[in-house]
Amino acid sequence: METDVNMTETLTAMEFDSSNIAQYEHQIKNIDWISCKDFAIEIGEQQIRQYMDTWEIQQPGWLYSLKFLQETELEFKTQFQYEAKWSIPTRTAPIPTATASVYFIIEISKIKPGTQPVDVHFLVETNRFKHIPGQTRFREKWLMDVIESKTLLIDTVDF
Repeated sequence: METDVNMTETLTAMEFDSSNIAQYEHQIKNIDWISCKDFAIEIGEQQIRQYMDTWEIQQPGWLYSLKFLQETELEFKTQFQYEAKWSIPTRTAPIPTATASVYFIIEISKIKPGTQPVDVHFLVETNRFKHIPGQTRFREKWLMDVIESKTLLIDTVDF
């Protein structure tokens, strides 16, 4: 009994399956952001928490606090700014020596229809790059880099 197996098709199928797995592992996650007309400061905070819950944080112990900073009126939009302050408190150091902030800006357009979702972007402290949910996969390393650089700086200062 002879079987006709096309090795190229088999390998292509295997590559396709493994690429799906890799794609799933590094999937860029997002949430359904609220429409401009339904936005409120508290809802913005809830949505930011919901979005940060999609981040793939591997190291246990990370905690954050989130607070509303300010509202800014511009010509064509209103910006709502929030700060998420991240740290890893421990039993021996419940008040961490360094934190890493992620700044969120939610924009409500004054010219787009109110049914459109809010525009959201965020910046990680010490970085200038503007990240957009759904287009950027958050990396825990960004938080670690900020905390490590602050810790190194603190270690060089004598009080």
